[in-house]
Amino acid sequence: MGSPERVAPRWLGAAVLGWFLGWLLGRTPTWALGKKAVHVGALFPMSGGWPGGQACLPAVRMALEDINERRDILPDYELRLIHVDSKCDPGQATKLLYELLYNLPFKIILMPGCSSVSTLVAEAARIWNVTVLSYGSSSPALSNRRRFPTFFRTHPSATLHNPTRVQLFKKWGWTKIATIQQTEEVFTSTLDDLDRRVKEAGLEITFRQSFFSDPSASVRNLKRQDARIIVGLFYETVARKVFCEVYKEKLYGKKYVWFLIGWYANKWFRTPDPSINCTEAEMAEAVEGHITTEIVMLNPENTRSISNMTSQEFIEKLEKRLGNNPKETGGYQEAPLAYDAIWALALALNKTAQELAKQGVGLDEFNYNNKTITDEIYRALNSSAFEGVSGHVVFDASGSRMAWTLIEQLQDGEYQKIGYYDSTKDNLSWYNNDKWIGGSPPADYTKVITTFRFLSQKLFISVAVLASLGIVLAVVCLAFNIYNGHVRYIQNSQPYLNNMTAVGCTLALAAVFPLGLDGYHIGPGLFPLVCQARLWLLGLGFSLAYGSMFTKIWWVHTVFTKKDDKKDKRKPWKLYATVGGLVAFDVVTLSVWQIVDPLHRTIEEFTKEEPKSDMDVSILPQLEHCSSTKMNTWLGIFYGFKGLLLLLGIFLAYETKSVSTEKINDHRAVGMAIYNVAVLCLITAPVTLILSSQQDAAFAFASLAVVFSSYITLVVLFVPKMRRLITRGEWQAEQQDTMKTGSSTNNNEEEKSRLLEKENRELEKIIAEKEERVSELRQQLQARQQLQLRSRRRHSRDSQNSQNSQNHLGPSSQHSQIPQHSQISRDSQISQGFPQPSLVRCLVSEQAEKLGRGNCDGSRVHLLYK
Repeated sequence: MGSPERVAPRWLGAAVLGWFLGWLLGRTPTWALGKKAVHVGALFPMSGGWPGGQACLPAVRMALEDINERRDILPDYELRLIHVDSKCDPGQATKLLYELLYNLPFKIILMPGCSSVSTLVAEAARIWNVTVLSYGSSSPALSNRRRFPTFFRTHPSATLHNPTRVQLFKKWGWTKIATIQQTEEVFTSTLDDLDRRVKEAGLEITFRQSFFSDPSASVRNLKRQDARIIVGLFYETVARKVFCEVYKEKLYGKKYVWFLIGWYANKWFRTPDPSINCTEAEMAEAVEGHITTEIVMLNPENTRSISNMTSQEFIEKLEKRLGNNPKETGGYQEAPLAYDAIWALALALNKTAQELAKQGVGLDEFNYNNKTITDEIYRALNSSAFEGVSGHVVFDASGSRMAWTLIEQLQDGEYQKIGYYDSTKDNLSWYNNDKWIGGSPPADYTKVITTFRFLSQKLFISVAVLASLGIVLAVVCLAFNIYNGHVRYIQNSQPYLNNMTAVGCTLALAAVFPLGLDGYHIGPGLFPLVCQARLWLLGLGFSLAYGSMFTKIWWVHTVFTKKDDKKDKRKPWKLYATVGGLVAFDVVTLSVWQIVDPLHRTIEEFTKEEPKSDMDVSILPQLEHCSSTKMNTWLGIFYGFKGLLLLLGIFLAYETKSVSTEKINDHRAVGMAIYNVAVLCLITAPVTLILSSQQDAAFAFASLAVVFSSYITLVVLFVPKMRRLITRGEWQAEQQDTMKTGSSTNNNEEEKSRLLEKENRELEKIIAEKEERVSELRQQLQARQQLQLRSRRRHSRDSQNSQNSQNHLGPSSQHSQIPQHSQISRDSQISQGFPQPSLVRCLVSEQAEKLGRGNCDGSRVHLLYK
């Protein structure tokens, strides 16, 4: 970059040209009046994202005119303005900045407008020893003194909006905030500061969207995320694009509140814009009701400023210069800040001139190498304090303006003041004229109302009545069975097992009541107890009712489907032990379950539902369940065991359907009951698991299955017995027989039958042993007969030989043959003493008790036992 001294000839030519133009215009040059010119370089954005130069430039000219006419401010100097159009574009501003710096005259101060341009200018200015005073920059990044050591601004930092926003969030009870921003440093740093402040206040920014040029995707994301309170940070031209998308996404109305920057033109949403495809009416509808926060740029009090004008007099004078629709002019609201910026500069230069005069130096000696004058200007600006048309002007340590914040709301297409906020004193002045589309401030999020899905009370009462009647029926059946326990017909049906069935049905029917209890009747603290009651009553009821029937049918199958020599004649206590084993299995399983992984209350949430009424809420249905950590594992064990019992019961009932026995005279009824119970349980168990999220259907299936199973079991097992005893009067006959025969008839017929069967088995065992002995004796007899036959043959030969010998020897030899004959007779007698086949047939007779009744030879039996 070239040295500033090289541009001196150009400065001389410019001075001559200025004198000539002044002469042509009839105005005396300042040097002719003894005043020296001090030049101010300004960059006004006449177009672009924020065309603030349209109103700020006339305001600056008004200030220069007022100051130059004053004799008490800069009496020896006149401020001159050299300005260019930055178009609010950093690239364009870079070129213009260097033109201002390279070309004479020297600019004692630079005045940029937009934050993006101010950032560029302020960074370069410290190299050139130039002070920067901005009238329209709000970027929080510009408050960094290390980065921008010579920067001041009459426009407060954008972070000054944030305390006001946080105060409004707290006032209206909002805790969840969403943001959408244009990708610019000024907006990014502002949101970073807002994020820090809301966290300190206990609030949160839940969604944060940003875009570079097209806001459509970001707006859709806000809609998708159900954002309600939205802070938007973007320039005016981009704001029209945003709200066109807002209209398309219906992200406006009584459920939404938008917070925007307040320095847009009053009718910015009505300005024709070819870059959007929304009508003026659509834009007006989308922006209705939004809130703006803006630094107080016009003194609300009717007091005179240092320029001897009130704020209203300034506005009237400015509007005359702006012409038609002055409020629609870009930068209209910032014009007082631009006006006061020139006054702050003039007062600082006046103070600097006085200090420099002591050193024999003048402002006109300023150049880009003279750091002394720059330091004096910095100190003078830093200590500035005066009343301007925008209010009290004072700078903080970072060079930013301290001011109040104005809060406005767009009502019926017009901005209305609804309050002020003084962040230095944390004081909110409220007018109570805020207006809402829905009548009140909306919620910051869709309020979710949790509602529990309770069981239909009509269904519960109906099933409870059926269960109560079933319990009464079970009690009647139990009493009947106990009262008639001495009747032979009842005794032959294993009454104790039937009593267990009645008790089991009572427990199962009682389980219907806890099955229907939910949060409508009990609190969360009692819910685990209800869960355990359901499990224990159903488990024990099933084991007693079904287990007793299963034991009966198993006994019948075991006794009457095997061969006679393999029959297992079970004793009654073994039957009861079988039922006890099934109950014990349930008790152990349920106890371990409750100790290791107890049931507790769990909540199932369903899809949110929109209410029928036009309310800003959504309904979250919830359903209470009894569950445990490893619920599926426990149910698998429980259902697996019960399912095997059901399937085995069906098989045994089918196998014994044609068996007829007096020992258990109701086994066919038991089989029928098993069929019904098994079918209902095997269907209901998986269906209730599938329908667990539908409380009415699940309860109906489970409870009605229990009720019908119990009813069918009780009716099938007990009603036929009642009918028989009533119609035939068997209990009366049994009582008469008892009185006639006395105590002898009170003996248990079953015990007699058992003793006879035991005796028969013993006799059959003895017969088998004797038959084996008979077989051995027969073999011995056959062997002896063969021996006798050989002996006879030998004897015959010997007789012949003897006769032949007698014929030769004489009669004495005949007496020697008598012993042999006697031996043969004895053998014959022995052979007659062995049992004959008729005796064997007698011993294997089916009626063992006939042995002593004359059907067999008693002497032979006695001989056999020997």
